[in-house]
Amino acid sequence: MNMIRIAWKNVWNKTGSTLLTITLVSFGVGILSMMLLLDKQLSDKLNRSIKDVDFVLGAKGSPLQLILSSVYHIDAPTGNIKVSDAQRIIRNISVQEAIPLAYGDNFQGWRIVGTNKRYAEFYNVKVSNGHVFEQPFEVNVGAYAASELNLSVGSTFTSTHGLDANTNDPEHQHNQTFTVVGIFESSGTAIDRLILTPVESIWMVHEHEHEEGESEDHNEEHAHADETHVNETETHEDTDHLNTQESNMHEHSDEDHHDEESSEEGVSGEEIMKRVQERNIGMHSDHEDEREVTAYLIVKKLPSAMWMLPNAVKNTNMQLAQPAIEINRLNENFGLGMSIVKGVALVIMLVSMLSVFISLFSALRERKYDLAIMRTLGAKKFQLFFLVLVEGCIYMFIGIAFGLVLSRIGLLILSGAAQQSFHDEFDPMIFLNEELILACIVLGLGVVASLLPAVKVLFMDISKTLGNEK
Repeated sequence: MNMIRIAWKNVWNKTGSTLLTITLVSFGVGILSMMLLLDKQLSDKLNRSIKDVDFVLGAKGSPLQLILSSVYHIDAPTGNIKVSDAQRIIRNISVQEAIPLAYGDNFQGWRIVGTNKRYAEFYNVKVSNGHVFEQPFEVNVGAYAASELNLSVGSTFTSTHGLDANTNDPEHQHNQTFTVVGIFESSGTAIDRLILTPVESIWMVHEHEHEEGESEDHNEEHAHADETHVNETETHEDTDHLNTQESNMHEHSDEDHHDEESSEEGVSGEEIMKRVQERNIGMHSDHEDEREVTAYLIVKKLPSAMWMLPNAVKNTNMQLAQPAIEINRLNENFGLGMSIVKGVALVIMLVSMLSVFISLFSALRERKYDLAIMRTLGAKKFQLFFLVLVEGCIYMFIGIAFGLVLSRIGLLILSGAAQQSFHDEFDPMIFLNEELILACIVLGLGVVASLLPAVKVLFMDISKTLGNEK
């Protein structure tokens, strides 16, 4: 007798109860599998992005927000800090390296980050096509961003102010053109969804916009002055007797002014040029002091940095956030929600096990006579025992298969939401060893649920069962 074939027909003998049992098993396995996939991929992304970063230096605010915005680039920054203020911290003897990050602009919603070459090198991300940026307004694009934006080496674009797409708002549109000189290879880090450029590019974009604003204000003031001068001229033409006096006064003033200019040019021409140069140098120095960045990624050189640097930022408008500590807090909060979801999935699994037990026990009572006939036709006790166990395993196998499919569908939906919100994605097609363990556990639970009805078959009295049926 083919027990597996018989078991398959017995399972589908009652379609309603079978579908209910399989649905419960599928949802339980699907939720647990999706949680495993999500937890694994999130952990990998977080760990790869943290790497060896010991501190993040940025503006005061939420430390977690600073980490999320500067390390993972999935939140708004806490603000900007002056380079001159940050130098006092990053030049500390306990600091090995400090990588600047300056952002606030985007291209079609994808972040443009001003930094240096070390940022990509720090994460071991290499350029797969083209070369690393050398000059301002040259950019390297992450693999995922380049794919979504259809950018290649030689592509050009203009940026938009802000971290979100404002392409329809001309007030936020910059005029400077960026040129793609390299595309990064896929790395699984935040760089995959970033557009990197020298930090000078960010400064120059906003300096140019500031200068244009000042120029417009100056033109408005000049136009207002011209209009005032025209009005004064008209009034001057209407008063002839005052015209002569004002003309004489003007000629006298011109002579005095000419004498002053001649005296100044003859006596202190070189001194004037020297003063102009000193003034320009002073303005340039002040301008350098006003330059800002969003954050610095800091790698410590000495263990003493753990207490020296936090003391150094006291009584300033800056803060030092430790990625390891903040991510542990995030995992604790996020882990609580994950534990609740997993608990719900386990309850569903237990209910499905109970459903399997009830289905098999009910089927056994209804098929006692059929099983007794099979015994009289030569079937052995252990064959019937195996038959009942196989029926329970069929429930589990189908439930596990559908559950794994459901987990992939759920992760695909989450990946779409993450792509829209954070320009990130999850891979639903990977298979974890933990899922294999989960499948074995579920299958084992199915065997346990089938065990009592199967054992009852071993002790079934054939003659009594056939006699009662008659």
